[in-house]
Amino acid sequence: MHTIQLRDYSSNDASAVDILAVTAFDEFKNAYADWPGFKTKISAMSSLATSGELVVAEHQSRLVGAVAYIGPHKPKSELFRPEWSIMRMLVVAPEGRGLGAGRALAEECLARAKRDNAAIFALHTSELMSVALPMYQRMGFKWWASAPIIHGVSYGIYIKKLDG
Repeated sequence: MHTIQLRDYSSNDASAVDILAVTAFDEFKNAYADWPGFKTKISAMSSLATSGELVVAEHQSRLVGAVAYIGPHKPKSELFRPEWSIMRMLVVAPEGRGLGAGRALAEECLARAKRDNAAIFALHTSELMSVALPMYQRMGFKWWASAPIIHGVSYGIYIKKLDG
């Protein structure tokens, strides 16, 4: 049985989280028109801890995933309504895939959104993410709108209505 442990990010995790983000997206590097520019942006994933709650996933004491949760009425991209809770940059290391880390991180963000009494939870992703997008859809996320193209890759905004 695979055991994923979630915990809040610590500043000691910064380097590992930044490396993890790049490693997680590396398989898509040929899809991005400007991989070096995109890589620079995602290699600063730990900076999301200043605007949201960063959560990390560990398997056998090794960091295998991370995500940023941003609650309602916290600063976020104009792509999202202020009252929505969102998650950003859910990443899982290639060696950590198939263990349930992505799902566990997404569910933790949903739990935090419910804690914060959010009625809507949103994220943006791409059809390029052939594992993540179907997982989100199975979790009840529905396409809401197109998002701006990011370094040549099309993205969409997906939302999930939360019960009480």
